[in-house]
Amino acid sequence: MDVGFGRNKKEQLEPVRARVTGKIPTWLQGMLLRNGPGMHTVGETRYNHWFDGLALLHSFTIRDGEVYYRSKYLRSDTYNANVEANRIVVSEFGTMAYPDPCKNIFSKAFSYLSHTIPDFTDNCLINIMKCGEDFYATTETNYIRKINPQTLETLEKVDYRKYVAVNVATSHPHYDAAGNVLNMGTSIVDKGKTKYVIFKIPATVPEDRKKGKSPLKHTEVFCSIPSRSLLSPSYYHSFGFTENYIIFLEQPFKLDILKMATAYIRGVTWASCLAFHREDKTYIHIVDQRTRKPMPTKFYTDPMVVFHHVNAYEEDGCLLFDVVAYEDSSLYQLFYLANLNQDFEEHSRLTSVPVLRRFAVPLHAAQDAEVGSNLIKLTSTTARALKEKDNQVYCQPELLYEGLELPRINYAHNGKRYRYVFAAEVQWSPIPTKILKYDILTKSSLKWEEEHCWPAEPLFVPTPGAEDEDDGIILSAIVSTDPQKPPFLLILDAKSFTELARASIDVDMHLDLHGLFIPDADWDARKQTPSQEAWDRASDCHGAPQT
Repeated sequence: MDVGFGRNKKEQLEPVRARVTGKIPTWLQGMLLRNGPGMHTVGETRYNHWFDGLALLHSFTIRDGEVYYRSKYLRSDTYNANVEANRIVVSEFGTMAYPDPCKNIFSKAFSYLSHTIPDFTDNCLINIMKCGEDFYATTETNYIRKINPQTLETLEKVDYRKYVAVNVATSHPHYDAAGNVLNMGTSIVDKGKTKYVIFKIPATVPEDRKKGKSPLKHTEVFCSIPSRSLLSPSYYHSFGFTENYIIFLEQPFKLDILKMATAYIRGVTWASCLAFHREDKTYIHIVDQRTRKPMPTKFYTDPMVVFHHVNAYEEDGCLLFDVVAYEDSSLYQLFYLANLNQDFEEHSRLTSVPVLRRFAVPLHAAQDAEVGSNLIKLTSTTARALKEKDNQVYCQPELLYEGLELPRINYAHNGKRYRYVFAAEVQWSPIPTKILKYDILTKSSLKWEEEHCWPAEPLFVPTPGAEDEDDGIILSAIVSTDPQKPPFLLILDAKSFTELARASIDVDMHLDLHGLFIPDADWDARKQTPSQEAWDRASDCHGAPQT
């Protein structure tokens, strides 16, 4: 599907004024900042996987009922090295590259030791993270890149390893009420141990405020969980969070460290070192934030692959958490560029549909309960936790909804009881065709769809002073497979799911992955938005918006 995947996208360095139809709520002032792969060929070379593409940042600045768009490639070290060589010289997860194409097997053997635990790419293409007053493009390696939200300029490169011993880290951190960042990473064979490390970055450091220093240097290890296998740690993309607990799923989708250590010399990708072990269990680790220690009870469930946690909360002595789960790892396989042809929509079928599953974990497992008894007494869910011998509990989920991905919630309810999930509906194909609002309480849903439209992750922005959980709007960047239809920013009323407005842009917009909305109230809009002269230039060049 060349329109969505294979073709490199052009940057839009100067702001473009969108054509707005409908009416944007007057209170909606700020910037939608998004990230995703935009370049898949460099010179005569081509990435193997869509998730390997070079990061392309883009933003929608919403100001007084108008929308301005711009995009820019992340000037990572990876980007610069590739462009300078006019070919791919930095390896990505699904593409192994060699800086010197003339290297023979002996020189490869000599240098492969440096790739045993590789120095990963800084092609930060997955998400945007807010850390103190700064914003970072993130991926799943140990590197993040600071960016300027206004200009999309790439700033300094940050190595998590300077602050915490992790080789990889997630792109889905959590933010507590004070704005502190909580994230997870894996420490591979560090001092003879492989462990999952939960770390915390403070929102601000008072003594450094005047010096303008980043709070990253005050990163602390919150807790660590030993890997069940020294040489085969679990892959994970996100984790769960409540006021008192952290939920980590150690799933049987594992990275073989020994295979990874020889991948470079064997000329195979790191992705080939990932395997789903369907005979294994998924282990549920619950960390008590007050003691900073995992609960001793061994909770587990059936083998599954989870990329996205939705939300979690505590209720009557139980911990409930919702995830989008697959029965295998077929999703990753479908996005190899060799599979992304003209018949992709019709012929690429997931072997496992993503299902919204609710799990319930008893926080105080009854020692005197009978083996085989259900430890969950809640009436709000059919999820069960069955007591077994040897302090083990088998968790059986409630199946809430089939066929959704890229879930978002009203983040004011993160870690708390909530009702609504906003997501892309995907069913058996990995391509989203609808935006979905799912009501967990009534098990009902509302949908938005339009022919030839592929919606991105729907992001919820609350109405100022809102009391209802769904009082706000949904933002989603929409690309079209119809060349006659320009891409647009869709603005939905989150309560009714009716369209309020759309902002169409005559640009080469890419499919993105994740991002965030920055309200003007959260930053100095005067300093962080383009000057009035820049807006005027955009208006002069591209005409007044249509209403």
